[in-house]
Amino acid sequence: MTKKKQPNLYLVGFMGTGKSTIGRQVAQKLGFQFIDSDHAIEEKIGMSIAKLFETEGEAAFRMMEREFIEKGHPVEGCLVSCGGGLVVQPGMLDLVKSKGPAICLLASAETIFERTKNNTNRPLLNVEDPLAKIREMLSIREPIYKQVGAEILTDNRTIADVVSHICRSYKLESKYWK
Repeated sequence: MTKKKQPNLYLVGFMGTGKSTIGRQVAQKLGFQFIDSDHAIEEKIGMSIAKLFETEGEAAFRMMEREFIEKGHPVEGCLVSCGGGLVVQPGMLDLVKSKGPAICLLASAETIFERTKNNTNRPLLNVEDPLAKIREMLSIREPIYKQVGAEILTDNRTIADVVSHICRSYKLESKYWK
């Protein structure tokens, strides 16, 4: 008997919504390999995303994200935590959705700020008023995130609760995957 294919699961959403923290636990529960797209790109190029932004610019990084989604990871059995701006780029949302079920993690601007305020590896938040920047970016990105399909709010929920919710959603979505 052949083993049923397990399509990749893609977690998308703004930085600080829990994609990496929660994604690792979901991957473990599903028996999947966990891949963070940003870390995979950093490993490939041998420098941090912040340094890449500084030296090559955001456009170079976005090109590397596209390449990663197109052919930079296995085609099944993985949970991919996508960088916050990945699906916002033209054509990327459809590309991600063509690779496997995608789930969007959401959180309020205030929650995101609290979760990210002590992390200096967030080049887009290295500004005078990071909370205002988060609100501005969310206003642009959320309409795109909401086109992903399943949405899970992570505000005021335990990690275990969100992990269970994602596993249930994936099992439902993956039934319909080719």
